[in-house]
Amino acid sequence: MKRQRPQVLYHDDDLIVVNKPPGVLSIPDRFQKDRPHVRGILERRFGRLYVVHRLDKDTSGVMLFARTAEAHRALSLQFEYRRVEKVYHAVLSGIVEQDALEVDFPLLPDPRRPGRMIPSARGKEARTSIRVLARFQIATYVECRLTTGRLHQVRVHCAALGHPLLVDPDYGGAPAFFLSSIKRRYKLAQDEVELPLLARLPLHALGLGFEHPRTGQWMRVEAPLPKDFRALLHALQKYAPYSPVWLEPIKELPGESRTRTP
Repeated sequence: MKRQRPQVLYHDDDLIVVNKPPGVLSIPDRFQKDRPHVRGILERRFGRLYVVHRLDKDTSGVMLFARTAEAHRALSLQFEYRRVEKVYHAVLSGIVEQDALEVDFPLLPDPRRPGRMIPSARGKEARTSIRVLARFQIATYVECRLTTGRLHQVRVHCAALGHPLLVDPDYGGAPAFFLSSIKRRYKLAQDEVELPLLARLPLHALGLGFEHPRTGQWMRVEAPLPKDFRALLHALQKYAPYSPVWLEPIKELPGESRTRTP
């Protein structure tokens, strides 16, 4: 996957909001310090930045940085006290029959697999609201609104429902998605090897809402879906439609970034 640079969606003297591309780390790798990461890329342009929250390497979308210690404290408190609006879009395996779901399975670090999470009554509270946007023959396009922000929350909650992300080998999804799996009479030229249509998590942080740390005004910033995510949806709609395809008419996929303030 060709790495892209983060797109700045909004910035001022207190904060920076970017659209993080898939395949790029949020912060430096613990063991390989020379690997590109969003904070490092931005600091070359803006100077020292403070990380407010993180996204997994293969997750794309809205990511927020503070430019001062004061802004970092104010924004971090909003995350801690759940005053932030977090909206994700995802493509799940299988057909989710219910139009809306409330998931509240507590999550706990997996003692057998470091870096991963499991549902457990001994875990910390985790709440996700799921709304179906579209159904296909083999997958479902959903919107997830997070009340909490646990590690891998969307991935684990969806897997616990029996519908892991379409691509997510860590939690029950496939290691990659190929067009040949849905397109009839798919043919390759001799000696040609099929490349995956998607080889990373189909998970995108679409929107983030919060109070500006200095003015107190409510802001909501949205990031357009990346090209590979849109290509996946178009392929599913074309080659694996489900009737009715869309629960609600969608004129276009989320494709324009928007920053809203009062």
